[in-house]
Amino acid sequence: MVESDALEQDVEAATQRIGRDLWHRLQRRQPGIFHSRWWLDHVLEWAMEDESVKVQMFRFVDVLPMLKTHDQVTRHLEEYFDEVRTHLPWAVRLGLSISQPNTLLGKALAITARANARKMGERFIAGSKVDEVLTSVTRLRQHGLAFTLDLLGEAVISEPEAEQYQQQYLELIAELAPIINDWPEDAHLDRDEQTWIPRVNVSLKMSALYSRFKPIDPIGTAEGVKARLRPILRAARQHDAYVHIDMEHYAYKNLTLDIFKQVFMEEEFRDYPDCGIVIQAYLPEAGRDLENLLEWVKKRGTPIWVRLVKGAYWDYETVSARSRGWPVPVYLRKWQSDENFERQTRFLMENSRWLRPAIASHNMRSLAHAVAWAERFKLPPNAWEIQMLYGMADAQAQLLTECGHRVRIYTPFGELLPGMAYLVRRLLENTSNDSFLRHSYDRNVRIEDLFMNPTLAGAQSGPAVDAEWIGFLNEPPADFSQADVREKMQNAIDEVRSQLGQEYSLVIGGKAYDTRLTIGSINPSDKKQLVGRVASARVEQAEMAIDTARRAWKDWSRTESSERIQLIETVGNELRSRRFELTAWQIFECGKPWAEADADVAEAIDFCMYYAQEMRRLCEPISADVPGEENSYSYRSRGVVVVIAPWNFPLAILCGMTVAALVTGNTVIMKPAEQSSVVAAKFMEVLQTAGIPDGVVNFLPGAGEEIGPVLVGSPNVDLVAFTGSRPVGLAINQQASVTPAKQPSVKRVIAEMGGKNAIIIDEDADLDEAVQGVIYSAFGYAGQKCSACSRVIVLKSVYDAFMNRLKQAAESIVIGPAESPASFMGPVIDQEAYKRIQDYIAIGRDECETVLASDTSEHAKKGFFVGPHIFANVEPESRLAQHEIFGPVLAVMQAASLNEAFEIANNTDYALTGGMYSRSPRNLERARQEFEVGNLYLNRSITGALVHRHPFGGFRMSGIGTKAGGPDYLLQFLIPVSVSENTLRRGFAPQSDSADKDSQEEPQE
Repeated sequence: MVESDALEQDVEAATQRIGRDLWHRLQRRQPGIFHSRWWLDHVLEWAMEDESVKVQMFRFVDVLPMLKTHDQVTRHLEEYFDEVRTHLPWAVRLGLSISQPNTLLGKALAITARANARKMGERFIAGSKVDEVLTSVTRLRQHGLAFTLDLLGEAVISEPEAEQYQQQYLELIAELAPIINDWPEDAHLDRDEQTWIPRVNVSLKMSALYSRFKPIDPIGTAEGVKARLRPILRAARQHDAYVHIDMEHYAYKNLTLDIFKQVFMEEEFRDYPDCGIVIQAYLPEAGRDLENLLEWVKKRGTPIWVRLVKGAYWDYETVSARSRGWPVPVYLRKWQSDENFERQTRFLMENSRWLRPAIASHNMRSLAHAVAWAERFKLPPNAWEIQMLYGMADAQAQLLTECGHRVRIYTPFGELLPGMAYLVRRLLENTSNDSFLRHSYDRNVRIEDLFMNPTLAGAQSGPAVDAEWIGFLNEPPADFSQADVREKMQNAIDEVRSQLGQEYSLVIGGKAYDTRLTIGSINPSDKKQLVGRVASARVEQAEMAIDTARRAWKDWSRTESSERIQLIETVGNELRSRRFELTAWQIFECGKPWAEADADVAEAIDFCMYYAQEMRRLCEPISADVPGEENSYSYRSRGVVVVIAPWNFPLAILCGMTVAALVTGNTVIMKPAEQSSVVAAKFMEVLQTAGIPDGVVNFLPGAGEEIGPVLVGSPNVDLVAFTGSRPVGLAINQQASVTPAKQPSVKRVIAEMGGKNAIIIDEDADLDEAVQGVIYSAFGYAGQKCSACSRVIVLKSVYDAFMNRLKQAAESIVIGPAESPASFMGPVIDQEAYKRIQDYIAIGRDECETVLASDTSEHAKKGFFVGPHIFANVEPESRLAQHEIFGPVLAVMQAASLNEAFEIANNTDYALTGGMYSRSPRNLERARQEFEVGNLYLNRSITGALVHRHPFGGFRMSGIGTKAGGPDYLLQFLIPVSVSENTLRRGFAPQSDSADKDSQEEPQE
């Protein structure tokens, strides 16, 4: 330990010496991050000085590729910078104030903004064509710098785009290698301590090689990636080029490492030394990953390169993890990332024979520390290298090259404006508050602070404190990127498969009842597979259940609220303990793919916990006392509640309506959909295990046509909670409105009845996000959600680009049995649904332009499979645009203006969900005001509502206006009661009413 401490102290002293020397030499040079151009000189300086300006500027840079006219550019400048107008220099404020779209000044401002953004892009992006890239890398070579090329562009969301990504790399290698390999030798760049280093060096992302890159399906993903990666590796070997695998966000990390190990352990590539991978030091797992790589590479027998980076997705990782309720995978403090970076730098230098170090950073402290360890282990300068970003810290790169280090520049190339997403990420990363580059141009910063040991910096700053979440916490979705989670899910599927075909009884008053007639539930992915048989209630059982619930209500309604709340939380905990099992039952009975089924169970847990929390709030006494009078406001239960639930959310909606009724003191008759009665039987088991008293919940599966009228029409039923189709919902509402003579109260109805939901694509929308959002919203769970997108309304200027990418993305959807983790889309629920959807597809073919008609004939032989169908030129009044189809059928309409888009969107009987993709603050505000829906989603998919975050429910023909999972929902199950008591008795009142008596004067004798 003493020896180790002494070694660390020696290296720290060397780090300080090397770093300060580099710093003083750097100070005599002009800063390389800024050039003389106005945009770079001033706008980036403003960004560094003012966070609000930085955010707006980068938002503008991000949207600029979609802005085709001067009017659009000027309008977005005005919208983005209006909020921070006072933070801008006077010249810019003046320009924004007096310029108007389509005026000469407005056009000049737009032209200038676009030109300056292009100049900024040229600073950080090497070119869009091979000849431009060649010019850029030749210039780097002339300055003594090596390069690695990274292709920019749109996110890969379809197989044609993935194939194009692969082809661009194949062409790049084939075209550049013959020219670059003929360059004159430069031993500093072309040799390490052992052999020649390829001059052509490319970096690529695995997820861009396969549009179906899904950690939930590691086997299928690996095969898809390797099929496109192998030709690139063969071309690289043929042309003496190097291939590096970039690392992306955390969910892809383990799969990326696994595929890397698989392909480079293959006989063809096992001896290929000119390859490497990225390790991100902002992940605490970086050390473990490097140790595993070292063990693997020794088995391989051929070394690899490792590019060590801090990590570029910190904001994404922290926000994404917190929004899902997952552990944050990255360090929360920058000094922790810096310290880990230095620790892993030492590991790489110690093991450089196998893991060849490529230290990627602009932080002079980190680089000086790497140099110090290299010197300590006596590594020659060409045994490792430094890597920096193109256009960033040019002076540092030049200085390190002159000091004898090989510096490789990470060089992005591709279409300039579409590459802006990369540019924005780089600029945000390098103008952040903690960035070394930012501080290095701060005249007030002390050199001691710049080169402080990260561990010491951490000691001075105190421990990291994660922001505490205030409010309701949603149940986290299962993280299927983790191998242990996938294993649990697969084990549950295997276990449930062994239980298929069992029989389930009615449960009334805690007793099981079997019936002559049963409901045979089949697997929609395999119609020959029986999931189970469930007893089918007749009229006499329905009447028995109503009578039992009525008798149980007296005691249950008088049970202390705290006890009911505790029981409902126990139900939630029981659901949590059986999570994977219940997910597996949905996969088999309802054809829900893994993630969809898991989300349904998580939502059921959320309903239990949220409604319990809300009931605690409603139990708090509300008083309005005055002297001599006590006034209280409280709630009592309504009585007997009939819950009629759908099959598409077989657990969540059934559970939500049921526990809402229970926690408020009502008793329940639970009538599930016939297609999902086995899942409902499992939920009844959960309720019984949790300790819900006999008779408080009665399980009554059966044919809706037979027992529905009895349940809805009974005078002993006080409330009907229904979720399902519009015709059934309206029929229930009509029947419940009839009040027989023996009925003691007016019956309440809660009805959620469907939607014909639209997404508007604005002319400045991010098409990467918009296409993926529409695909998920329209075709997730085969479109069998009341919230699903069935209409897309696209502004004319982006119609062609959007439709082309939408079609390709939909063609790339994986369709298959729900139990396969590879399947994005499973079957529709049954034969009736299959026929109805096919009838509407026939209408679409007759009346509209068929953009996509997926062939699922092979799957359809086994199950009820309908692939994605997209129709264009759909008339807003047509059946395809007005009827709820409840399947994977998407109608696309073109709008000449945003006014027309809103008119089309609102022109249906429904008002459930809607969405809009736009980067115009003004247009998003218009959507808030003009889009007539119960749930509006901006720049995200329109399905997947979460309890508490997105209280769910619509109006018009979508429902009665209630919001499941919201703060008002439990009120539907309660009756408010006001109690007033006169506390004055012959001039006397309780002490609380006369607490001010002591302050009064004594009465006179």
